[in-house]
Amino acid sequence: MSESKGSDNESCSALEVMDFKTALEQFQKLVEKTVAQKTKERLGLYIKDDDEIDYDEFYKTTLTLFGPEVKEHNVKVFFKKMCNNPDARTEWCEIFGCFIGGNSAMPSHVQGENTVFLTSEKQRITYPVVKERDMITSMVKVPHLDFTVTSSQKGVLAIFNNKMKALATTTVKDAAWINGCDFLTQLKCVVAVTERTIVVWDYNSIQKQGSYFIIKPIENSLLCVCTATTSDQLAEDTILIGDDKGYVYLIKVTGDHLGLKQCKNKKGSQVQILDSKDFNIVKRKLHDDWVLKVKYISDLNCFGSCSSDSNRSFVLDDIKRLEDNLPVKEFSVPRGVNAFTYCGKAKVIVTGGNDKVLRLWHPWINTRPTGKLSGHQHSVVEIVTNEKDQQVISLSFAKIFIVWDLQTLSMLQVFQDQESPRGIEPLVMVFDNACGTLITGATVIDIYPLTQVIQDTKQVPKTHEKSINVLAYNRAFHQILTVCSESILKVWDLETGYQIYQIEDAHGLNIEVTCAAIETNGFYLATGARDGTVKIWDFGSGQEVKTLPLTQHSKDEHCVLKLVYLKANKSQHVLLILEQSGKMKIIQGNETQRYLEVTWVLPEAVLFLQGSPVEFLSLNPDTLQKHEFFPDIQLPSDTSSLSSDAEGFVPSVEMKCFDVLKVEGHSLITTGSENGAVILWDFESVSVRYMYKINENSQASVPQASGVNAVLFLVHSASSSRKISSLSSTAVVSSDIDNDISDLPEYENRYWNKNKDNARSNENNTQITAGRYSPVLASAHENGYIYLWSIQGNLLKEILPFSKYHPVALTAMCTDVSTKMLLAGSKEGHVMCWSIVSFLEDPESSKNQIKEELCWMAHSAEIIGLFHEEQKNVVVTASVDGSVRLWHAMNGCYLGYFGQPRKFELSDISRLILPCDVKDVPVIIKEESEHMEQKSMTDRDKWKSLPRSPSVLKKDKHVDKIQNLKFFKALASRKLPRQPLESIVSGTRVTGAVYGHLPLYKLKKPAEESILQNPQWKKPEVSTLPELTVETELNEEQNQDE
Repeated sequence: MSESKGSDNESCSALEVMDFKTALEQFQKLVEKTVAQKTKERLGLYIKDDDEIDYDEFYKTTLTLFGPEVKEHNVKVFFKKMCNNPDARTEWCEIFGCFIGGNSAMPSHVQGENTVFLTSEKQRITYPVVKERDMITSMVKVPHLDFTVTSSQKGVLAIFNNKMKALATTTVKDAAWINGCDFLTQLKCVVAVTERTIVVWDYNSIQKQGSYFIIKPIENSLLCVCTATTSDQLAEDTILIGDDKGYVYLIKVTGDHLGLKQCKNKKGSQVQILDSKDFNIVKRKLHDDWVLKVKYISDLNCFGSCSSDSNRSFVLDDIKRLEDNLPVKEFSVPRGVNAFTYCGKAKVIVTGGNDKVLRLWHPWINTRPTGKLSGHQHSVVEIVTNEKDQQVISLSFAKIFIVWDLQTLSMLQVFQDQESPRGIEPLVMVFDNACGTLITGATVIDIYPLTQVIQDTKQVPKTHEKSINVLAYNRAFHQILTVCSESILKVWDLETGYQIYQIEDAHGLNIEVTCAAIETNGFYLATGARDGTVKIWDFGSGQEVKTLPLTQHSKDEHCVLKLVYLKANKSQHVLLILEQSGKMKIIQGNETQRYLEVTWVLPEAVLFLQGSPVEFLSLNPDTLQKHEFFPDIQLPSDTSSLSSDAEGFVPSVEMKCFDVLKVEGHSLITTGSENGAVILWDFESVSVRYMYKINENSQASVPQASGVNAVLFLVHSASSSRKISSLSSTAVVSSDIDNDISDLPEYENRYWNKNKDNARSNENNTQITAGRYSPVLASAHENGYIYLWSIQGNLLKEILPFSKYHPVALTAMCTDVSTKMLLAGSKEGHVMCWSIVSFLEDPESSKNQIKEELCWMAHSAEIIGLFHEEQKNVVVTASVDGSVRLWHAMNGCYLGYFGQPRKFELSDISRLILPCDVKDVPVIIKEESEHMEQKSMTDRDKWKSLPRSPSVLKKDKHVDKIQNLKFFKALASRKLPRQPLESIVSGTRVTGAVYGHLPLYKLKKPAEESILQNPQWKKPEVSTLPELTVETELNEEQNQDE
């Protein structure tokens, strides 16, 4: 019978093993499917469907497979780990709360080079003010002032700036041991505690080392101190102190306690002794052992104190509990708590103590911790928080640092300080969230920078190895396209910065890709190369769709400079391209055609009348129009009369850029050339216009203008609500053109029946559009100006960017979708931003101004392209330095570059980090007030009412008494005209070695009338003031020598 029972048990156990193996296989498939989904989500390729796996579905399936033995918090940690890093290694045992490796093992990615902190870039600062064999006992970061306050055992207090340079120091002579310090935000003083006294240091005092106040006596030995920002009253701070008997003190210090005593002391001594009985000191016993740490957590409006007591190890409650003696919230930890910290993003409190385990607590649940972190082999003495990355750094007694991720509860990095002297452990540690550095202190100060900070500040950002030719944005998929001079095409995800795919040698080996464009819906991509070939690609897969084959005898003039998508769908593709020769062509291909073909060419040259830079054209009756975008036109046949009065201009040879505007009521193409000319083709009025801005410094007989690097149509958002922007070339094409092919005959007849008289009449009425706003043309030039033109050819406004340097050539322009902001990039890497919304409402009005709002240096080299993304509120810039960088649109804060090892964090701009090749911080330009524009000048009426000296009253009546005015009371808001003095010949060198080299100035009136009468002076024979002064002084020196 027993044998049968044994066999039954073995069969049952075998069956359970088989069921568990089956469950593991199904769980592995679930994990693989989830990882594949999260990977696609990161790349922006995932489309939600019914099979989507979220956390609830994942937990439900896991619970079905393994039963109630699986705990929800372990499954949640496992799922977060997959979401944050799908490539990370996961083990099935983690859902049961078991981790491979134990306490002694380190993860493989931790054993290698540092991942979080770059210890090789550690900076060691010798403590400049401590005495021999002294040690730092406390260190506090003051975020709003960017200060670091330190205290040492032998009574030295110091304040450091963000570069760890000492700003102020003092030595407390009355105390031999300082246990802690903090900063009083209201009183602007430093507070420190010794064994029996409280020290308040006024570092702003007129004394050399500042004056400090000593509050004594205190009954017990004070161990730690902190300030609580509970009072909104000025000149009042709340101080919390812990002692060796388990008490926590509450002391309120006001300006009266310090100011009145200082006023009574007439000698102004550096040390002031204050009686502790004059202060209202409240204390309550919260622990049965030493109070090791006390902190105030402003996010929770609570204070926290810890002790090595096992029963009442950690206390967290409102600060009022110190006064009303109500029950407090206590946390019990075996062997007590030595240190604690709070992470606001993760909303957890982390404690550590002598049991070597870090515990995670919910702030309002003290019964059990929400998680545990094991890894230390010695007692934990200090814990700090990296708030931005939700990380915790813990320090053990053996000088071993461990970095933990609070999202995945995993160990990220372990490193040890091996350079510090033996027997001396780092006692204090703070994390600077603004600079991204870990600061530790013992006998010296060590600074450990984050790896990402070093990458951002010391490593040159590189997106491509070579200079970038193209930057385009796919607004539909939130992805960007970059192409370098090596013809490597890369597609990136905007939100994360990860690369999706790349195409090498897109047009063939050693053939450079020069331009690209993405159609509005984001499904197709077009590229142009130096050999004149054009290709169309499927944007999602990167597969080639159509191509324009290489023409015979192709030369450099067929190089495609710019292109824009006019239409794209499965049945038809239409592109407008600009060649280096100056020709503009329309290339299209149908569904049945394998190759693209040229169907329209813009005329290459136009002769303009002198003084009348507009020419009306006619339609070509011999050419059959094959598309619905622009009609075929022909130049005037009779140009003999223009030979004497016309200036020849050949835009096709010098074109550098173009833009297209195809909306209701407007059909425009504009081009910019190297000689500064802007050509505007208006197909509604069948005319072409020549616009230029004469260079004022030019003295040539022929008018000259600065070269055009970029042109852009600006359309008010109210009248362009139906437009769709082609993001690669900023061309604007109406979305309903693709569906209006049936209206083509009417379109042609309207042009065939139009003559020059009708064209001129329509030309005068071009301002009347479908909307109430007329488009404006912007051109960026080599001289650093942006010129704004009306479509009638009138120069509306000139914009010169605000800068302390000389004007630099502008190379790129863009706007936001609503055309409220205009952005431009310069040849030296600067980005400027203007507000143009009021100007576009009425461009002709002088009241509507264009205001520059922001300027920052984005690159150290020329910017070739940029765009603005409204949803993410970012600006992306590309430069010839090979990098594509991401910036915050409101303040110019640097967010990262495409190709960096970590993903972007677009919402967090707390750290002001600049790339290594950028030295200038962003400049936010504020509008000047009206009173700043009016400068105070002299007022004659005020001057006459002032009293005079006797020497002035003795002057002749015709003398101008306001000539040498220097009184502030005679200043007024209105400015009086001033006439500068005329410089004549310089003085002779014989009369003096110094004054002989100074220039002489002739006054409008005789010098005698402007010199005070002095009986010792002889009347000079010269009429210039400088020679008079030198000559009289020489005569006096000769008389004294005689």
